[in-house]
Amino acid sequence: MNTRRKKILRYTLVLVPVIALLAFARMTLFPSAAAPDYLSATAARRDIQDTVLASGTIKAFKQVSVGAQASGQIKSLKVALGDQVKKGQLVAEIDSLTQENALKTAEAELEDTRAQLRAKEATLKQSELAYQRQQQMLAQDASSRENYETAEATLNTTKADIAALKAQIDKGKISVDTARVTLGYTKITAPIDGTVVAIVAQEGQTVNANQSTPTIIKVARMDTVTVKAQISEADVTRVKTGQPVYFTILGEPDKRYTTTLRSIEPAPDSILQDDTSTTSTSSTTTSTTSTAIYYNGLLDVPNPDGKLRISMTTQVYVVLAEARNAIVIPSTALGERDAGGRYTVRVLDAKGMATARKVRIGINTNASVQITEGLNAGERVVIGNSSGADTLSTNTHRGPPPMM
Repeated sequence: MNTRRKKILRYTLVLVPVIALLAFARMTLFPSAAAPDYLSATAARRDIQDTVLASGTIKAFKQVSVGAQASGQIKSLKVALGDQVKKGQLVAEIDSLTQENALKTAEAELEDTRAQLRAKEATLKQSELAYQRQQQMLAQDASSRENYETAEATLNTTKADIAALKAQIDKGKISVDTARVTLGYTKITAPIDGTVVAIVAQEGQTVNANQSTPTIIKVARMDTVTVKAQISEADVTRVKTGQPVYFTILGEPDKRYTTTLRSIEPAPDSILQDDTSTTSTSSTTTSTTSTAIYYNGLLDVPNPDGKLRISMTTQVYVVLAEARNAIVIPSTALGERDAGGRYTVRVLDAKGMATARKVRIGINTNASVQITEGLNAGERVVIGNSSGADTLSTNTHRGPPPMM
């Protein structure tokens, strides 16, 4: 029994160093591979939107320049800057003495013509009687044909004079109406309900409506405002009327104003420039082609509290697509796209090792991407490798997401 124990002890003393030496050799010659130090992101559920960004300017929903159609000195202004006015409300008066005198002159000339007509009508009666008498006398050979013809000519002349006077009366009526209307132009009224946003002329200033139509005030409807958003030509083909839109202003960057896109103007503002030349130099051509092209998208939004003011700058977001509570990862996690429209992503397991997996995507904003198939919320995906080895291959020229 003692001999057997001695043998076991002897073998143990021999094997332990051998095992230790083998273990040391394995660790030295065949070290175990450590898990790569990947940069990763967690697939999370959140809302995602694909938007077109545009800069915009707030305009009045409707703005009218209220001008003077009569010349003269502005006698009084009835409104102040910022006042609310109603359609038809008196906003300014022009000294009307000249227009009043013109109306009185036209009325007097009309009355003079009417008096001439009454006199001619009396003469017509006398001429008719003389003509009838000469006609009877000629039939009885009691008068000469010359007297008869003279009476007939006098009658016809009187009738022609009456017709001319009646035409002059019609003309005089038009002159009176025109003078009355011109007199009415000295009282300037608001053409729409709105806010006085500018006062261009002041009391005592003389305006000349014969050379141009001078503006007195500007009235704008501000209960609703219009945002004119400049959409680049690279994005305008993706934007459509009726799409949801939201925008922010510099004074309240955290508040969103939501509405829909009303319309997209068919041509940029440059079309308003009067280019009458048919030829251009090479420098002009180079300048034209290097100019960015923007199309105006128009959107209306209620402004009941008056916070939105004319010429405010806005950041406009046209929503092309959106998904709520979607699985979202960074776009940099996407690898190559295969022929079936699926992308490769690297998913980390519990030991930190990455394995390739095929996924399908939805909305891709080039910063974040929606995963519709192949990945669960909470899984980690590789977006890079901090050690610089075994980095994820990314496709820098991705096509549009496949139709789902």
